[in-house]
Amino acid sequence: MTPVELSRTVLHAVRRAVDAGELSVAVPTRAVVAPPGPGGCGDYATSIALQLARPAGQTPFRVAEVLRPYLVGMDGITDVVLTGPGFLNIRLDRAASDVGLVAEILRRGDRYGYAGQPDGRVVQLHCPHDLRAVVVAEASARLLRSQGALVRVSAEGFEGVWTSVLGVTVDAVGHAPAGLPVNVRPVPVPVPIPAPGSADPMSLGRDAGRWALLHPAAHDRPRVGDQHLVQRESNPLFRVRYAHARARAATRNAADLGFTAEPGPLADVEPELLAALADHPRVLAAAADHRAPDRLARHLVTVADAALPFLPSVLPRGGEKPSAAHRARLALAEAVGAVLAGGLDLLGIDAPAHL
Repeated sequence: MTPVELSRTVLHAVRRAVDAGELSVAVPTRAVVAPPGPGGCGDYATSIALQLARPAGQTPFRVAEVLRPYLVGMDGITDVVLTGPGFLNIRLDRAASDVGLVAEILRRGDRYGYAGQPDGRVVQLHCPHDLRAVVVAEASARLLRSQGALVRVSAEGFEGVWTSVLGVTVDAVGHAPAGLPVNVRPVPVPVPIPAPGSADPMSLGRDAGRWALLHPAAHDRPRVGDQHLVQRESNPLFRVRYAHARARAATRNAADLGFTAEPGPLADVEPELLAALADHPRVLAAAADHRAPDRLARHLVTVADAALPFLPSVLPRGGEKPSAAHRARLALAEAVGAVLAGGLDLLGIDAPAHL
């Protein structure tokens, strides 16, 4: 069961409780599920009971008690535990959940985590005449569009060279209409560049330049030196792109050996990798809501760091023959490649198949 499927399951439980007369509320359109916080347990937790408590006229804990029986025993769920004021902590059937997660990612490809349809939101992003602000606004627009919003980006000023070097564009240039303030204003790149060995982000080229501006949080000053160009593990961008290239290479090498990917039970795979992949839709939604592409950039580093120790185990070794286990691991590697490629594309960064 993927997080999206689990969210639907939680909403189905609410709907059943309403139909049974145990809750008198409007069924929400979305139920947020995320890894449990401090004091939680299981694989995912939801605060849906806290969200429904006031309209239901009951305490959050009582709402959670009502919902628990409708979740326990659902396909893919093995247990539900109540903690804190009313959090529902859900434990999944890991084997079935892992297979379903990989299959869902392969089905959606690099659009895994995207909204299924427009959600009716119309968002106007307006930024100052500043390179970093424009890059952050454009990446935020990509994220918002992935979640179903209609977005327009404007800037107080714009330089044409920003498009030719970093590939960044806006929909309009000039002062915003009355009542629309500047709403994207990250800490700018210092001018002049103070430290010896530092570089103008434009000199880094499209991929490294965009990464240098997007990876730090908006309130942090970006580092724009040539550390973003080095081809070694100290460079987070290199690790992300290298993990993607290794995943794509696994598919090519498997084809040479005569086998293809097929989702199946996964043994000896660190749960951190599967958890990071499962968390991707939540990260995309949060990055869009907060206009924070840095959240996606850091998430891609988490996925890459979890995937790199796994990828060497995908192909048969020595005299081994390809087996169902190898096909399942190849499917997981392809899922990793899809998530990394899709995430980099939303940041406007290339995901090379060879590195």
